[in-house]
Amino acid sequence: MNSVTTKTGDKGTSGLANGQRVDKDALIFDVLGTQDELNSWIGYSIALLESSFSDQKKFLLSIQETLFYIGAELAASPEAKLKREALINLEKRSELLQSEMEEDWTTKFLFPGGNQAAAVIDITRTVARKLERKVVAYSKETPTSDLILRYVNRLSDYLYVLRCYVNHREQYQENKFERGE
Repeated sequence: MNSVTTKTGDKGTSGLANGQRVDKDALIFDVLGTQDELNSWIGYSIALLESSFSDQKKFLLSIQETLFYIGAELAASPEAKLKREALINLEKRSELLQSEMEEDWTTKFLFPGGNQAAAVIDITRTVARKLERKVVAYSKETPTSDLILRYVNRLSDYLYVLRCYVNHREQYQENKFERGE
């Protein structure tokens, strides 16, 4: 029987993709743990989206795959490299969703939430922002691809657009923040 328990981390270290052993409290593992958390929230978002959102579910699966490449690249894998096409696809998909909503959909701050799927996508967006902050912190101590920094920044933008799109398609009346009212 194969086991997921290797016991190689019992003394507080873990291995990077290039074989280097690093303390488990190193910033890289905080980054990778947040990337894993984000990937799990994306999986939950996929599970909550109705079948009528099949295109969005499929694209979210591609984002999960991209996050694995990002994690591998950050963990010093000699083979893994984020491709520019991933960023281009993310930007195009965001623009497509925006074009399908009303012209003024971005004119007010919106309270997080909506239907259940949109609310979970909102949480997913906040985890994407947390990942971005951790990648930025990591990039200050370890050279990090500019493409990764750009992708994680755009990812939270995309998730916000997706959340708005889901509420729009489901005809959920957004709660807008109106200052002073």
